[in-house]
Amino acid sequence: MSGKSILCALTLAAVPALAAANPMVGGAAMLDSRSIVENAANSADHTTLVAAVQAAGLVETLSGAGPFTVFAPTNDAFGGLAAGTVETLLQPENKDQLTRVLACHVVAADVMSAALVTMIKDAGGTHAVPTVGGCTLQAMVEDGMVKIKDERGRSATVTIADVQQSNGVIHVIDTVLLPGA
Repeated sequence: MSGKSILCALTLAAVPALAAANPMVGGAAMLDSRSIVENAANSADHTTLVAAVQAAGLVETLSGAGPFTVFAPTNDAFGGLAAGTVETLLQPENKDQLTRVLACHVVAADVMSAALVTMIKDAGGTHAVPTVGGCTLQAMVEDGMVKIKDERGRSATVTIADVQQSNGVIHVIDTVLLPGA
């Protein structure tokens, strides 16, 4: 897939800061020499995501060469799901469902802010984002923020953009993205 056919979620405010050092995430320095999994494991805001990646058996995949763009929901984002959803997804018998949910947060490319903004503009304001999980997300700009809408119409806002990793990029989001029913 070409970079033009894939998007990731980012804040417009991050565009001028492309050359800046990685932001702190969850109280931890995000080192661009570490993989997505290594950095996420250091973020206090992503303990639920890390537990889910481990339960789904995706640690090795997301530690691989990539490149990947990961929309990384925070603990609070997981807390916004219906009561009991996270606990149910983490049960071994629900591994396939958990894997699908997580894979809908991953794009097989390394897409940064400038590319995202260009793709949204070129697409007339909304751009389809195919994920490795088979989901098609929609990226758009609303109120100066990039938002990603899942197949159920739920919208996530990027709260921290362009967190570079050795195997891609993380964009922190405030809502868990779900595949269609």
